[in-house]
Amino acid sequence: MIRKSTMVGALALALSAWGVLGTGVAAEHAVKLPPPVQDATATAATETAVFAGGCFWGVQAVFQHTRGVLNAVSGYAGGDKTGATYDAVSSGRTGHAESVQVTFDPKQVTYGQLLQVYFSVAHDPTTLNRQGPDSGTQYRSAVFYKDAEQKRVAERYIGQLDAARVFPARIVTQVAPLTVFFPAEAYHQDYATLHPNSPYIATFDLPKIANLKTTMPDLYRDKPVLVAGQGKG
Repeated sequence: MIRKSTMVGALALALSAWGVLGTGVAAEHAVKLPPPVQDATATAATETAVFAGGCFWGVQAVFQHTRGVLNAVSGYAGGDKTGATYDAVSSGRTGHAESVQVTFDPKQVTYGQLLQVYFSVAHDPTTLNRQGPDSGTQYRSAVFYKDAEQKRVAERYIGQLDAARVFPARIVTQVAPLTVFFPAEAYHQDYATLHPNSPYIATFDLPKIANLKTTMPDLYRDKPVLVAGQGKG
């Protein structure tokens, strides 16, 4: 399996040769999907949700720019409960997917609206075990639910989108129980914000943030909420 650190260098050379560096040629679809017909009921002042959609750098960045999100942490979910590291997960043998745990204020943004962002701009839910140049089960599309209500809302929303045929192919997103979430290493946190000139970020992730701003301005926040800023006064 090719690590992103190796792939980024090769990608920069290729994009430079093609004359498209930074143009967003590999940007995901940009379309505002309809909101879920049924949404989750908030029962606490803060709620959490976990989403996987390819490399966690871009998924984290999108949610960090989403109104009402209090924190978005890159990590690993869906696999071995004993632990997770980037090297181990990158092997594709742990069962984990690169994921993002989103803590949000349900008075500002609902679980259904987060699903709307996730399916609209954060990734392509119709590609199996692949997003952009990244392939393997660790890059699968998945919603990890914490309770029966999140499961119900996610499954019904996928059914709603498939029935409306908003994508050219059927959604392959896995809906699975959240059994464990391991935060990723510190150097993965806030990666898109800290490395905006990285060829990988410029090509595959910054366009997602731009799409959020363009297609869902009511849910967009210009200043991202960063993991590095958590716990500071």
